[in-house]
Amino acid sequence: TANRPLFLYVYGVGAHEDGELPDSHFSLLQRLRDWGLQVSDLARKVDGVSACQQFYQTMAARRDELDFEIDGCVYKVDSQKQRDELGFVARAPRWAIAHKFPAEEASTVVESVEFQVGRTGALTPVARLAPIFVGGVTVSNATLHNMDEIARKDVRVGDTVIVRRAGDVIPEVARVVVSKRPDNTEPVELPASCPVCGSDIERVEGEAVARCSGGLVCAAQRKEALKHFVSRKAMDVEGLGAKLIEQLVDDDLLRTPVDIYRLHQHEAELIAREGLGEQSVTKLLASIEASKQTQLGRFLFALGIREIGETMAADLARNFGDLERIQNVACDYAKAISALEKDSGQEAKDDAQIDKALKDESLRQTPNIGPRVARNLARFFDEMANCEVIEQLVEAGVNWPQTTSASTGEQSLAGTTFVLTGTLPDWTRDEAKARIEAAGGRVSSSVSSKTSYVVAGESAGSKLEKAERLNIPVLDQAALARLLDEA
Repeated sequence: TANRPLFLYVYGVGAHEDGELPDSHFSLLQRLRDWGLQVSDLARKVDGVSACQQFYQTMAARRDELDFEIDGCVYKVDSQKQRDELGFVARAPRWAIAHKFPAEEASTVVESVEFQVGRTGALTPVARLAPIFVGGVTVSNATLHNMDEIARKDVRVGDTVIVRRAGDVIPEVARVVVSKRPDNTEPVELPASCPVCGSDIERVEGEAVARCSGGLVCAAQRKEALKHFVSRKAMDVEGLGAKLIEQLVDDDLLRTPVDIYRLHQHEAELIAREGLGEQSVTKLLASIEASKQTQLGRFLFALGIREIGETMAADLARNFGDLERIQNVACDYAKAISALEKDSGQEAKDDAQIDKALKDESLRQTPNIGPRVARNLARFFDEMANCEVIEQLVEAGVNWPQTTSASTGEQSLAGTTFVLTGTLPDWTRDEAKARIEAAGGRVSSSVSSKTSYVVAGESAGSKLEKAERLNIPVLDQAALARLLDEA
């Protein structure tokens, strides 16, 4: 790496001490340049949308003559004060927007079409291409997304196609050059059975995605589900990487997440594996043991329920506070669907009717949960095999703090938003986040006028400065602990 001709352009300041910085971002760039830092000479200060568009057209024309790759322009509000007022949405600033250039394109030939199986069983068709250089890299595979896209573009094996990198990242087939199509080509057909496990392929009416019905019987789904289960935002098991998971699934040592917590029974076999060794295995088993202490939201996310992402899982944990309650409400929802289908003799599609059929609280009463997510939860917890895996995980020692739920009205921090910055003396950031969420609060990554508190530890940076500018209360760990105790 040291031999590569690397350089950087500075375009902002993360944190600073002693002295004021200009309110104008463009003036700040000049200040950085005066200090001897390398700043792009291409940056311009312009006024109005038409001037932005003119700059975009100029840069698009100059793109090929630059000594480095760019994929577009970024328009930023110049005033720091206005930026503070605009704030962020999650990690994205409201005061900046990217304007991408059209993706570079090249032509090549489709040599075959294969179907990959993902964590939820979704089949993704992939075109295997004669290698072609496009957008700065050599491309030999391109996503075809789903069968609807294949039919819309009429992609066939043997076709000459135009390939581009979507967003200058993911290779995709843009269109077919029909005039170059060979004779006797055939439309691509969806396989009737899974290419990995042989289970039937199902395609729900109204959905573009076809799925393998094999579940954990399918090795491809098992591998992806287990990779998700141990990922950093889920159970956070260090040392159990993708390659090792694939090997252990192939050797039938991992079939469900429960088997992860039984790997200590195979310690000698793991040590004997190429690329591991005693020290690596010791660290892996310690990480597996440590992962047993988790949070309900993380655990729900780790289960890989369709459309239940990190935020939705945290919302469920905060709203219900207890896994058994979530299971019961989900099963009630499944029973309501089943009863309506039994009475009508057809699939229940009226979600308002389902809600009305429920005697107790509905999943749909949970913030941000719509009918599709509710059905996915109902389908997951109504499956006996999934409930057995959860029960076995708990028996293996996986646990989380018991919390009260927002729906009981016992969370006095509900409606408050916290931002964490710096290093706290006794808690990791994840621990602080978990404690705040257990009390009903929400943790954001950016400071805005809607932030309730900023929790600042050692080496707090620009978030602390912004909180002081906006007169937002700042807490240290001790003050946060007192607030949580009162909650």
